[in-house]
Amino acid sequence: GNARVDDAVAQFKRMRCHATNLLASRRGAYHHNIAPVADSPYMAAPPTDLIFPGLSTAVGAARFSRCDKILSRFFERTLLTASDDLPFVITGDIAAMWLRDSTWQVNPFFHSRNPAIGRMLAAVSQAQVRCVLIDPYANAFNSSANGNCWHKDFPHQSDWVFERKFELDSLASVLYLARRIVDVFGITEHLDARFHAAVDGMVRLAIREQQHDPESYMFLRGNGVAHDSLSHSGRGAPVAATGMVWSGFRPSDDACVYGYHVPSNLFFANELHKLPAVLAAATPVAAATPVANLVARAAQLADDIVAGVKAHALTDHGYAYEVDGRGSSLYCDDANVPSLLSLPYLGVCEADEPAYVATRKQVLSSNNPWYFSGTALRGVGSQHTPQHHAWPIAVAIEAMTSTNANDMLAAIEVLERTDAGTGCMHESVHVDDPSRFTREWFSWADMTWLDLVLRATR
Repeated sequence: GNARVDDAVAQFKRMRCHATNLLASRRGAYHHNIAPVADSPYMAAPPTDLIFPGLSTAVGAARFSRCDKILSRFFERTLLTASDDLPFVITGDIAAMWLRDSTWQVNPFFHSRNPAIGRMLAAVSQAQVRCVLIDPYANAFNSSANGNCWHKDFPHQSDWVFERKFELDSLASVLYLARRIVDVFGITEHLDARFHAAVDGMVRLAIREQQHDPESYMFLRGNGVAHDSLSHSGRGAPVAATGMVWSGFRPSDDACVYGYHVPSNLFFANELHKLPAVLAAATPVAAATPVANLVARAAQLADDIVAGVKAHALTDHGYAYEVDGRGSSLYCDDANVPSLLSLPYLGVCEADEPAYVATRKQVLSSNNPWYFSGTALRGVGSQHTPQHHAWPIAVAIEAMTSTNANDMLAAIEVLERTDAGTGCMHESVHVDDPSRFTREWFSWADMTWLDLVLRATR
């Protein structure tokens, strides 16, 4: 049976068909100056039951049809080909590849055990590594050095860079994807010399940002949107050294109020702690920095981060969302992952750990300014979207981090009922009127719903 599945999937591997009709249908959805980025899918869509055997019998026909459409849309319209023939995972109606988004867009595929899917993930990891080596401070990239960008925020911004907001979770997401490929598929082809160089660069950058120099990274965007620029004339709020790593922006692409984003620091530290096993699985490479030295620096960095979080961001009421190390803290949570709500989903902690339980209680309450409850749904929203809009991603994360397995089925049904009849998960949905939503096509939300379904069927 496995051989037949592998043979069938192999027939689809790297089939390059020019999907002119698909590309034409999505050109009208692009924002601002965003142009189409690639003219062919990276690979054709394998049948859903070849990716996830047994799914069609585990869920009803209507739900399976939705899963099937989401996967078809991913392979035909989202997983495209960059100029160097590596995958290019666009966000949906924005034709750029975010490091964070692309990790969570492919995360459901870790429920598969098909080697062809594992090789696809390894190629996505290689594409992410290429991006980090181009500019480790950037969050989003183009499919080629075409100069396309959301906004030219830096005079010497690489033509590969679509946006250069420094978000610590972008680096953590790259480490997460690379590690999970090894853990789930046993594949190590992506752990090459370029991966080693990228990790070395990440660690060096993070150590530097433990002692953040406010003159080293300034971000001012003259669009009148306060959270699109760093405060204090583009330098961000002052911080004191804590052991944590400074980040200019949140996973929502909004500016941090205080420079230490706690969920991102915990996520990054967790991946650094797991780095030795990843590097041990890699084929030895000739590198400027010996592996033992890199492992030691990464371990110390991770320990420093965790100690800083415990000293500055943890109280009896749980974790703060952001701190500055000078006594100021922000207690809230945002829908975007990594969030405080998502910590068990990230593998940072167990769902029943007291600190997380206390944090979750605050996040899912009126104490969180971005938690909204209405007649159609309730959940965490974001500064990034209008008031009274909950994010389907956050609704799914809430269910996947619950200690009650029934919550996953309930969340699946709520999300299906609140898609405004589009068959798509949206970025955010008004909690009283699901016909009011943001973003027609947001692949990360689609794929997180799929992840929720796959977890619920296990």
